[in-house]
Amino acid sequence: MYVPRQYRPPGPEWNDEIVRRFPLALLVNSGPDRPFATHLPTLLARDLDGVAGEGAELAGGRIYGHLNQANPHWGALRSGIAATLVFQGPNGYVSPTVYGITPAAPTWNFTAVHLHGTVRRIEDRELTMRIVCATVRALEGRLGAEWDMSDSTDYFRQMLPAVGAFAVDIEAVDGMFKLSQEQRPEIRRRTSTAFAASTRGLHRELAAMMNRLDAGEHDGPR
Repeated sequence: MYVPRQYRPPGPEWNDEIVRRFPLALLVNSGPDRPFATHLPTLLARDLDGVAGEGAELAGGRIYGHLNQANPHWGALRSGIAATLVFQGPNGYVSPTVYGITPAAPTWNFTAVHLHGTVRRIEDRELTMRIVCATVRALEGRLGAEWDMSDSTDYFRQMLPAVGAFAVDIEAVDGMFKLSQEQRPEIRRRTSTAFAASTRGLHRELAAMMNRLDAGEHDGPR
């Protein structure tokens, strides 16, 4: 991903926060005839191991995922191949009407993180089970209602033969936070105000990120 200097994150914790808060990633790698791309939930290794580390540098770490083995993508997901995981955070269309100036051009503010690395297929059945359970635990804790899976683990095991788990050893990270940095301060304020008043999607979260960036708070989005 091409990231102009002005759109780079203030620190690695911004990338980490997008990966944790928006864990449904697009896994992309080469196939025999065309690229494969599959949306799937992900889990950072520190969440599997129960190690604290929010805001940590992602490069040099590991991330896990799983998909249906009936998916042709699984057959192409061989150990040792290169892959990219794409994470999309808050984003929104910017209409020139918010600028209050002419001439102007529309654009799209967005946040995205790409993790590049090497795939390792998980053949161990118990590790696959751990990955599935840890993914459920992490997603329930952050995005769900902390559902207790205890009465469903046998059901998980019944499904396990159809689950293909894998790890990606993260070698490089690209983070792009396009938040109107190229605009004058008053234009950025008008843009963030418009997003804050919106009821669409993640516009309010996008406004909050713009405000944090302008305030110089570099501890990452919340």
